[in-house]
Amino acid sequence: MKALEIRNKYLNFFKKHGHKIIPSAPLIPENDPSVLFTTAGMQPLVPYLLGEKHPEGTRITDYQKCLRTNDIDEVGDNRHLTYFEMLGNWSLGDYFKEEAVSMSFEFLTKELGIPVEKLSVTCFAGDEDAPRDEKTAECWKKAGIPENGIYYYGKDDNWWIAGEEGPCGPDTEMFYDTGKPACSSNCQPSCNCGKYVEIWNNVFMEYYKTKDGKYEKLKQHNVDTGLGLERMTMLLQGKETPFDTEIFAPIMGKLEELSKVDNIESRRIVAEHLRASMMIISDGGRPSNIDRGYVLRKLIRRMSRHLNKLQIDLSELGNLIDLNIDILKEMYPELEKNKEIIKQIIIDEKDKFMKTLAHGEKEFEKAINKAKQENKNIIDGQTIFKLYETYGFPPEITADLAREKGFEIDNTEFEKLFKDHQEKSRMGSEQKFKGGLAEQNEKTIKYHTATHLLHKALQIVLGEHAKQKGSNITDERLRFDFSHPEKMTKEELQQVEDIVNEQIKRDLEVKCEEKTLEEAKKSGAMGLFENKYGEKVKVYTIGDFSKEICGGPHVKHTGELGHFKIKKEESSSAGVRRIKAILEN
Repeated sequence: MKALEIRNKYLNFFKKHGHKIIPSAPLIPENDPSVLFTTAGMQPLVPYLLGEKHPEGTRITDYQKCLRTNDIDEVGDNRHLTYFEMLGNWSLGDYFKEEAVSMSFEFLTKELGIPVEKLSVTCFAGDEDAPRDEKTAECWKKAGIPENGIYYYGKDDNWWIAGEEGPCGPDTEMFYDTGKPACSSNCQPSCNCGKYVEIWNNVFMEYYKTKDGKYEKLKQHNVDTGLGLERMTMLLQGKETPFDTEIFAPIMGKLEELSKVDNIESRRIVAEHLRASMMIISDGGRPSNIDRGYVLRKLIRRMSRHLNKLQIDLSELGNLIDLNIDILKEMYPELEKNKEIIKQIIIDEKDKFMKTLAHGEKEFEKAINKAKQENKNIIDGQTIFKLYETYGFPPEITADLAREKGFEIDNTEFEKLFKDHQEKSRMGSEQKFKGGLAEQNEKTIKYHTATHLLHKALQIVLGEHAKQKGSNITDERLRFDFSHPEKMTKEELQQVEDIVNEQIKRDLEVKCEEKTLEEAKKSGAMGLFENKYGEKVKVYTIGDFSKEICGGPHVKHTGELGHFKIKKEESSSAGVRRIKAILEN
């Protein structure tokens, strides 16, 4: 069964069970307070999980494009991906454990044809905060999972929360038995031996974790689920890795044909990073030295250096992009639509990186000469790491060049520095995600409303081309990216600030209406990624000043915002500027 067939089966199955199909949100989050990229299916639905009314109702289903970079340096093995697709079904205060379990079992066994004996499930074991989840276990037994196929684990395995505070609850996870031999007589889903693979997760959000660590019952029970498409495709096709499925196989084959060096790890890195880069660019991402632009730059550079490692002529990159679009266009039609800009950005970035590599080689020569002067025959780890971190010079190239010149390298010191660097990156990424459910509070809601005023004010001062390209909100400030070709003048910034404060002083009422997308457009509402919205949308109108499609939530009157102050205006990426602003009491 191919990936697209699995996706369509999933969406149609839940549609049959009363769910409205909503489109995938873009990888570049719109008005999201937490992350650089959309990292999970729940992320675009945060307001509705917290009680906002979704325009499509209480039962929805979707496929969500996701990107996670925590393990970017692990890509190349047989399982890690940065870009992936997550299938999800959602109950927003509607059904709960029994119906969720029943539908999951029916889909896996009837729609996908997985034998019951291939399935195992896990439930929450219980602790001082919440009881053992016997209810979910009973639902699985009733559905058809035998008692010896049900396991109980603690919070580390069967409890879900985003960050330190917010809605959370026990989850139940479904595992597929690959048929590999058991690692021991006690082999079970918690093992990492490869026999059991997690395929689906249903989170039962029935608690709220407070700042002081207490768990309180939520008024609204939600079901939040996630099924990884690439992993399910791999398992159903009996493949060893996602790279053996139709999603990657044609590009992997082409890379093998072009390679002068047999290195499957490098082929996987090129294939995976090429797909991820194309998806980011198609959804509006651009390379830069900060935030998501830096992630995109790193993906393209890592891909380029592994093309080098495979000794593939870099002029082939355009053809590889064309091939990948042909492979993926049925699943992601937007790739074909954005083909030219995808090719232009990736090839330009590759060319810049080649210059960076040349610079790195010069720095390497300096390091060699210094070592010779000091009568050393080893390149220290600090130098290797500096070449990697500062100049983007791959450590494996440093090692190759060192060997050619009769030098050794201090891998131990480099590995320690590199692991510290990875840990900091991972912690930063986790911190970015913390906001999701936990940080939607009174302050972030105020900043969310302020972005609407800022967006409109920028268009008044600069022109209608000044469209939002992204935002990041904390409870201390807002950051707003918008399209504009040049640095704003002090006068322009002051005008924007004055316009926003004027609207706050007017204490305009903020109204929310549900409309069809067509009605919203006709009413003059601004909207981003219009082809990504469902049939119905929420339109927030701020007095006679602003009208915008948005999920919410917002304040009731602009007078609640306080005084708006722009702190900084800078470049975000080519053709995109960034404003950082605060609300003062």
